[in-house]
Amino acid sequence: MSGFLFSLLWLLTALAAAPLLLGVINRTKAWFAGRTGQPLLQLYYDLWKLLHKGAVYSRTTTWVFRAGPIVGLASVLVAAALTPFGGAPALLAFPCDLILFAYLLGLLRFFTILAALDTGSAFEGMGASREATFSALAEPALLLGLAVVAHKTGSVSLSGMFSGDAVSAWAHAGPAILLVAGALLIVLLAENARIPVDDPNTHLELTMIHEVMVLDHGGPDFALILYTSALKLWVLGALLVNVLLPARTGFLLFDGAVALAAMFGLAVGVGVIESIMARLRLLRVPQLLVSAGALAGLAMFLVLR
Repeated sequence: MSGFLFSLLWLLTALAAAPLLLGVINRTKAWFAGRTGQPLLQLYYDLWKLLHKGAVYSRTTTWVFRAGPIVGLASVLVAAALTPFGGAPALLAFPCDLILFAYLLGLLRFFTILAALDTGSAFEGMGASREATFSALAEPALLLGLAVVAHKTGSVSLSGMFSGDAVSAWAHAGPAILLVAGALLIVLLAENARIPVDDPNTHLELTMIHEVMVLDHGGPDFALILYTSALKLWVLGALLVNVLLPARTGFLLFDGAVALAAMFGLAVGVGVIESIMARLRLLRVPQLLVSAGALAGLAMFLVLR
């Protein structure tokens, strides 16, 4: 199978299997709690139900509110097309595409915040303010971590960074790559509103971050938001898997199967983290995100010295 066909297969797999990651996380948390838990395919059922409902729009909102979920989904779809997987290049790959990748995640966040502010709700404005603050702390860690990998591999493209050259990067800078992986894990948890940064299942007004920004969305709009969140988790998880498992055998199907298993292993890991940790106090979250930036900064120091 050619690299292009495998890249297309990876993208289609991401689109189809992204909601399953959340099912694995929820079942892992249920197992730790001694419960049966939701079905693995629960999010698929929820998306199907929401897509068959109508949407209600407040007279306070404008086109920005309706555009938020659509622009968000479009942004993360392009980000998924930029992300390599299992040794095959991304469907869209060009020099410095990692900059566009970061900007697409920023565009997703920007329109989510705008849609929340467009409701005129002080409650949603509070969540938007928290989202903007925490994302400003998470983005430097993401970019600095990718810069470390780019420096060691000699490529400024995501596909080049996570090709076979990544193996030699591990051999020469294993500790630095481990620090980058730690930083990316914190970014993954923060960007996807997971514990210890946020709790996607809470409705406590004083602690909500992401959930509060989408309270006024319903029906198909809310379905787009849920699917976008699942696909964003998959994309950032793919980056982390590429960093931790750079080994390539040359057999794209085998490498892809290993990477796919690692993705669901990562979902189990997230479920374990959420089962053994409590959510941090809101004032502690910036410290966690700054520590992610510190890990990435230390990794850069190690590769430059």
